[in-house]
Amino acid sequence: MIKIQSIFPRGSNVTKTVKPFLAALHGETQARPPIWLMRQAGRYLEEYREVRKNVSGFLELCYTPELACEVTLQPIRRFGFDAAIMFSDILVLPDALGQEVTFVEGEGPKLAPIRNGSDLSKLSADWIHQRLEPVYEAITLMKQRLPDQTALIGFAGAPWTVATYMIEGGSSKDFANTKAWAFQNPNSFQDLINLVADATADYLCAQVDQGVEAVQLFDSWAGVLPEDAFARWVIEPTKRIVDRFKQRHPDIPFIGFPRGAGINYPAYVEATGVTAVGLDTTVPTKWAAETLQKKLPVQGNLDPQVLLAGGDMLDQSVGRILENLQDGPFIFNLGHGIIKETPVSHVERLMNLVRGRV
Repeated sequence: MIKIQSIFPRGSNVTKTVKPFLAALHGETQARPPIWLMRQAGRYLEEYREVRKNVSGFLELCYTPELACEVTLQPIRRFGFDAAIMFSDILVLPDALGQEVTFVEGEGPKLAPIRNGSDLSKLSADWIHQRLEPVYEAITLMKQRLPDQTALIGFAGAPWTVATYMIEGGSSKDFANTKAWAFQNPNSFQDLINLVADATADYLCAQVDQGVEAVQLFDSWAGVLPEDAFARWVIEPTKRIVDRFKQRHPDIPFIGFPRGAGINYPAYVEATGVTAVGLDTTVPTKWAAETLQKKLPVQGNLDPQVLLAGGDMLDQSVGRILENLQDGPFIFNLGHGIIKETPVSHVERLMNLVRGRV
């Protein structure tokens, strides 16, 4: 951990020990940036696979506090990341709202799809905290067991992305049903977005109440929308969540990750009120340094395929990212989640590169 003063009022002599990850989110530029990886707890780790084979399904793992805590801690023990992200999934929220959610081995999530405004009557936010109580219990265990210098991140899916799964019934290549509802019946689609947004804000607040020190909102499919729809279905609900969240937790950092936003990144940053922004793989880091990092901390954005490949490409890519983003507040991460076939040795190499040990 490092000591900083700049997050306190001018003229204050108070010095506080701050975890490197949180220091970056408070605007500190560090000689070596903190690092964590999206999906750092997962199938590329042998110890995760050992835990996974002993449960009946993925949701059981998410809803068993002791096991969710264990897999959250595994990459911290192995690599010493500066932050742990609680082990869960963005689709526990639709599950808590009353939608049937399952995970099929080898296929991914399957949901009983909702397709129109009348289907909204099947959903309710009245009982989400009771349903998500195992997640909160897991957070409590994580906080007790994490090293003192390691921050704990909470997260949720953004309304647009979560809605795509709820409507399509799982993953999609064209999001045809979701776009049809949003474009043809925007008022009833707005009702769904508002329901998910408000439940998401409450869910994130509850995570903080249990001990997470920062939160991230994943909008994995933000990049599939045209500009006007991006403003309405990505920016506006994100701002709604951030505003509601900050009313209760004004000092907790909020990271937005609008994957695929492209030239919409500046508008997202300006309008949503996020504390920091995650950069996807396609964002040029020199552009990000000039356009985004002067306004807020940035996080990213190594291509997971480069991490999978390793070798000179990995070394060069990491070096370029570090060089281009070294002059502002920065958290090293991937531009999307780690790929399950990634060799552990490549992650170890990445850690050494970022830490300056090679």
